[in-house]
Amino acid sequence: MSMPPSNAVPHDGKEPSLEPLSLFEGPLSNRVYLSIKRAILSLAFRPGEALRKQEICAALGVSRSPVSDALTRLAGEGLVRIVPQAGSYVARFSMAEIREGAFLREALELAAVEYLAPRITDAEIARLNRIVVVQQALLDSGDREGFYEQDAAMHAMMMGFTGFRRLASLAETAWVQVDRARRLVLPAPGRVEATLDEHRAIVAAIAARDPEAARAALRTHLRQLLTYLEPLEREVPELFDSESPTG
Repeated sequence: MSMPPSNAVPHDGKEPSLEPLSLFEGPLSNRVYLSIKRAILSLAFRPGEALRKQEICAALGVSRSPVSDALTRLAGEGLVRIVPQAGSYVARFSMAEIREGAFLREALELAAVEYLAPRITDAEIARLNRIVVVQQALLDSGDREGFYEQDAAMHAMMMGFTGFRRLASLAETAWVQVDRARRLVLPAPGRVEATLDEHRAIVAAIAARDPEAARAALRTHLRQLLTYLEPLEREVPELFDSESPTG
């Protein structure tokens, strides 16, 4: 019989931290998948934690079938580890995967802003500026989760403005492990404020229709995140895969 990971995080007996299915759209199986995925990405389900199907079913009011399908799908994305005859666990972080994801996302986004800057319309610039204004308001109100959502929206918007339909989804797939790990650094003092300044610089360069300045501002922004993530493997080793190469 397969055994659970030796460093699995024990279950604490609390109800699973899952958002209701009514917040999501699409077929039942997709809504179950999105609810569990959001809990993993938000760290409501911690890396290494056991995912108990019965409790997830009870929390969402569904049968085992859509939960099993969701966990299989999430395993394919590298967010869940399924151990035969032992159970399912939230995948631990891997610095190798984080570095690879950051590399791929940077390559895609730098190409996107270089392409976008000479072609962006005034209306699109106005939409980017509105996001920055909203982020400032969220920062002022202390809504870090809202700020995080607008951060993701801004990056997706820039890539969407290129007109290349698959670009945003490719970047999201590449970024998924970094996206989860970055939740650990958002509470770092001054990081949210610095992120907003970096966003302003990116938008200003794009608005000036300066491809090189846009690339430079975006590169600085994306690489700042890794400077915060790199030390985490030493600071919270229990959240990382001990078998992962550290490079």
